[in-house]
Amino acid sequence: MTKQNISTWILLLVLTIIAGLVSSTSLTYVIPLILLLAVLKFIGVAFNFMEMKKAHVFWKVLLIGYLVVFCGIVLAINS
Repeated sequence: MTKQNISTWILLLVLTIIAGLVSSTSLTYVIPLILLLAVLKFIGVAFNFMEMKKAHVFWKVLLIGYLVVFCGIVLAINS
């Protein structure tokens, strides 16, 4: 494993722990915060482990567009 893979893996672990700790609180914006952490983890996995950083711009835009639409639907349903 390269240093970048190890640092991404550690960041994913930290974000997962933060999401677990946030989920047990009673903050007003728990769901958007957990969704934001999940998006960051998704981007980390996609661009590092799935090599999306070397992909064509079309696929990058499609990935980010999917995240925006998905998050928008989840937040709209939850409101």
